[in-house]
Amino acid sequence: MSNKLQVLTPQNSQIIFIDQQPQMAFGVQSIDRQVLKNNVVGLAKAAKIFNIPTTITTVETDSFSGNTFPELLAVVPENDILERTSMNSWDDQNVRDALAKHAADGRKKIVVAGLWTEVCNTTFALSCMHDTDYEIYMVADASGGTSVDAHKYAMDRMVQAGVVPVTWQQVLLEWQRDWARKETYDAVTSLVKEHSGAYGMGIDYAVTHVHGGSERVSHGKRIGPNPAAI
Repeated sequence: MSNKLQVLTPQNSQIIFIDQQPQMAFGVQSIDRQVLKNNVVGLAKAAKIFNIPTTITTVETDSFSGNTFPELLAVVPENDILERTSMNSWDDQNVRDALAKHAADGRKKIVVAGLWTEVCNTTFALSCMHDTDYEIYMVADASGGTSVDAHKYAMDRMVQAGVVPVTWQQVLLEWQRDWARKETYDAVTSLVKEHSGAYGMGIDYAVTHVHGGSERVSHGKRIGPNPAAI
């Protein structure tokens, strides 16, 4: 049986963020860049909730790419940042060692979110899979390419090679799996409210208008209606 038939769990996964840096984001045209950042940060928070080992790697920070998104670093301020010169993260021994450390604990499903899809993500995925028995789960909506076509055909190429395409919310809910898991329930629903757009709005609506719960923020009085005289 292929290990890819095993769902992602908090015990079999680790995650790597590749080159989530401003100069790399400037070139992204396959996804709205604010949406991209929202998804990246949401994914990082999901990993934090489930204690997923997280690797952050960067390329040419000082000379070209700039500092990692501060919103991402704020989620895991304790993490070291593995700096590289190669576009292919697999060429860096520190990256290999970080992934191998967690793979030795059974975490051979590598969740990947990076920039750009067609360069740094693709070369890493193909090289890593060539040299190891790790599985790659490419988070399509927490990654971006320099055009819609660049992203699409890079994803197609990776899928043909055995990479599993996923979205950030899919990863989050696969880790949660069962709403009876109360130890992570509140954190997951809070994350969804903040980062999951319409899904989060729906939860807010259900809490207040279906279940009669309180709003999650305090605010001033609701005044009116007070129709103006014609």
